[in-house]
Amino acid sequence: MLNVENIDLYYGASQALKSVGLQAELGNVTCVLGRNGVGKTSLLRAIAGHQPIQAGQILWEDEDISALAPFERAGRGIAYVPQGREIFPLLSVYENLQTGYAAIPRALRHVQDEIFDLFPVLKEMLSRRGGDLSGGQQQQLAIARALVTRPRLLILDEPTEGIQPSIIKDIERVIRLLADRGDMAILLVEQYFEFARDLADSYAVMDRGEVVMAGLADGMVEADVRRYLTV
Repeated sequence: MLNVENIDLYYGASQALKSVGLQAELGNVTCVLGRNGVGKTSLLRAIAGHQPIQAGQILWEDEDISALAPFERAGRGIAYVPQGREIFPLLSVYENLQTGYAAIPRALRHVQDEIFDLFPVLKEMLSRRGGDLSGGQQQQLAIARALVTRPRLLILDEPTEGIQPSIIKDIERVIRLLADRGDMAILLVEQYFEFARDLADSYAVMDRGEVVMAGLADGMVEADVRRYLTV
């Protein structure tokens, strides 16, 4: 389980997160919702180790990882798919997948067949450059690259941004399949409410750097959540 406990995060004098708490459990999808600029990406960057926190702690499987570097967190099974994908455009699809090897022991450095079961289009494009893929295909590649590391916590920052509806459905199916296996916690930031609602086991809504609503998806009141999504 991931436990984020009362974390504060600053960019210079500007406070981005204020006493934020969050949980994500194995086998569940936890969705973080909110408008642009309320701290959702800052929260994910803090968990992945890309931005230091100034207060609170981040616990993963009962270990305080707050001071660990990103590569150390990756070695403990935390994989981060950032907003914008950040694949390597001049590397082939296969070479992009191989960049995930850095986080895992040498004996595990191969691309699992399951990844091509989840994303069949990638098997057809292994020699194609990443930059030649469509936005939706690049998103699939970014998720697949994270899965190469065999994570137990998969962090996804707006995986539906700028991609076509058919691939959104494919990504939704993959996320649900991964969660249903029961050996992975999934933390998802999303602005597309219907996508989050259909996937979430639990949710947290952020506003101005704070979690203002949280709970199980079964108890989510759509109208209350949407108040924090509209401009």
